[in-house]
Amino acid sequence: MLNYKHLHYFQQVAEAGSIARASERLHLSPQTISGQIAELEERLGVELFVRNGRALELTETGRMALQYARDIFTTGAELEAVLRGQAEQGSKALELRVGIVDSLSKAVAFHLVEPALSLPEPVRLVCQEGRIEHLLTELALHKLDLVLSEEPQPAGVSVKAYSHRLGGTGFAFYAATSLREKHPQPFPQCLQGAPMLLPTAVSAVGQRVRAWLQEQGLRPVIVGEFDDSALAQEFGRKGVGFYVGPAVLAHGIVEQTGMQLIGQVDSLRAEFYAISIERRIRHRGVAAITQAARSLLS
Repeated sequence: MLNYKHLHYFQQVAEAGSIARASERLHLSPQTISGQIAELEERLGVELFVRNGRALELTETGRMALQYARDIFTTGAELEAVLRGQAEQGSKALELRVGIVDSLSKAVAFHLVEPALSLPEPVRLVCQEGRIEHLLTELALHKLDLVLSEEPQPAGVSVKAYSHRLGGTGFAFYAATSLREKHPQPFPQCLQGAPMLLPTAVSAVGQRVRAWLQEQGLRPVIVGEFDDSALAQEFGRKGVGFYVGPAVLAHGIVEQTGMQLIGQVDSLRAEFYAISIERRIRHRGVAAITQAARSLLS
């Protein structure tokens, strides 16, 4: 069986960054801690640390082991609290760790994740935002249960994961009343020469919108490019430029921002994916997200 004392020493060294600092925390000699970690590595048949000067750095296996160690000792502390009467039996929340690709609309992300909070059991939601490559690395290290993205796993990323299509939506164009009055032509001609707020060119949505504009022979003036769709929407609300956003959220966008819905393009689509390390989804929170998404999206 795994020696949890060795695992505890490993966690302390990993978080302290060196055996010397960990020995001060644990009030043990560095030689004792070093020997215990060596025994753990030998028993597991893996290398958990590599030395970088005087500091110790975690290997990829070490980073994964650290996450498991934290989960194990957090669960142990909760168990102790239950047994001591400091918490009610069965009150442990189901943890759901979701990575959200930074280009994904925050409003869409909210609607996708929200059903997990409606489970009959308590749910503790942890959301992390970032580039898809970084989030997939976190997924591979079991630090995330799910990654929500506008594209399936990129071919060049060497992570064993599965992309589950959730559905898609067309896009709509919105404008503040003051901006619309300056460009009163019918849609989509009103976009010609008009100020435009677009997703960045490196994003999947940004590329599709630009391709569609080119197909229509339209040349708006791009006054802003955004990774964060919520920020782009705020600039749109202020009349800085035409805003493009998911058609599935049209009612909420108009109601919340006061912008007008100018036109909708169903052929200009965004697809949404849930990426997990499971081919068959077993996590109850992830299952709730995927099932509800297929009702929300087309």
